[in-house]
Amino acid sequence: MSDLIISVSGLRGVVGETLTPEVAMRYAAAFAGTLPAGGIVITRDSRASGPMLSDAIHAALNAAGRNTFDTGITATPTTGILVRQLSAVGGIQITASHNPSEFNGMKLFSSEGRVIPKEVGEGVLRLYSGGNLSWKDSDSIGKRIECKNTITGHQKAIIETINLNAIAERKFRVLLDSNHGAGALLGAWLFDELECDVTIVGEAPTGHFLHLPEPTRENLSQICDVVKYGNFDVAFCQDPDADRVAVIDELGRYIGEELTVAISLEHILRVAAGEAELGSDSIGSKRLFKRESGAVVINCATSRVNEDIAKRYGVPIYRSAVGEANVVDLMLKTGAIFGGEGNGGPIDPAVGLVRDSFVGMVQILDAMASSGKKISEIADNLPKYSLVKRKVGIDSSKVPLLLDKIAESFKGLLCDRLDGLRIDHGDAWVLLRGSNTEPIIRIFAESTSEKRSNELCDEIENLL
Repeated sequence: MSDLIISVSGLRGVVGETLTPEVAMRYAAAFAGTLPAGGIVITRDSRASGPMLSDAIHAALNAAGRNTFDTGITATPTTGILVRQLSAVGGIQITASHNPSEFNGMKLFSSEGRVIPKEVGEGVLRLYSGGNLSWKDSDSIGKRIECKNTITGHQKAIIETINLNAIAERKFRVLLDSNHGAGALLGAWLFDELECDVTIVGEAPTGHFLHLPEPTRENLSQICDVVKYGNFDVAFCQDPDADRVAVIDELGRYIGEELTVAISLEHILRVAAGEAELGSDSIGSKRLFKRESGAVVINCATSRVNEDIAKRYGVPIYRSAVGEANVVDLMLKTGAIFGGEGNGGPIDPAVGLVRDSFVGMVQILDAMASSGKKISEIADNLPKYSLVKRKVGIDSSKVPLLLDKIAESFKGLLCDRLDGLRIDHGDAWVLLRGSNTEPIIRIFAESTSEKRSNELCDEIENLL
């Protein structure tokens, strides 16, 4: 990789090559230059390069006259809560999400506790690329403030959205794979509060990942075996910064990232419709949080199973461009009660406007408790689609011309250019788009059979 990867709301790079302390300091100072007066929250996932980059970022922001709140290792969704809780004007999470350990990055948050939208990110990039950065004299530099209690606000927000007693009465046996990322810091407390019998794989936040960090079927094959031959009701597998989660059922079957949002959505709409009856073991427990029905937002790469669920409950569903910031923008515009991306990132505004693995985990447990069903039964009752995801390494600068060329080959079909190229085959769809975070082009194809979806992907790869 010869260049930094800069997305809507941040950047990523290889530490010591494209991502250096100088880059981090300049990008942080550029971000500060777009913000009103006030403090900035600095958090990080568990990667070994995190402390070094954290020191550089704190130094740059203090030199720019900003007070900084240092919370240490923190899950990305918790960052959004902390920004609001501390009345900060922004936040920076030091993370490379699902990228391998040699990467790190910076994700930028607004004062609303969400990742910054595209137009704000473009302003940061302009300052980073060529703007004049402002440094203060010795009498005006900011202070670095250590924060100890970092998870209480997130804990409370999550617990208030579920029937705590109903879950606690079931004594679920849960495996949590945090893969030595940031997830177990809140996850261990959460499952203890829910009175689950929890086994945590990779609990210590060392950054020494036990398997490749993206929670895909291939990377979780060993975890599937542990669940298959263990005695668990469900397994949850987080990425290093804990904004995404994949699910494994009690049989050791990879349910995956894609259905995390769908299962959560189906349950939330059931609760809103008053259809989430308590299981036989939950007599006397009650739901304190009142869910209102309303619109849903997913991105254009997310399974149509969510559209089927929304239709069943009579609520509108909208598709945004890929990217958490784009989903949140449309959620705010439509007043959505739930949203997310099919990479295992649910967004519940009742908790925060950030993709949140903990939201997915508690909603799934709530669904199991209220229905009395196993996670395999809940998944099997959803509409059946096969969504195949592939990626092809390619120079990002070549992507636009390639998409134009492929669109010509399918000009008889409905082609949407909201984000990349989405080809509607009627009973199936294909999406091609350049990644915001890697030098690749991603191919998504969904139909009612794995064979057909693979054929659609093959067709695109041959054209590439």
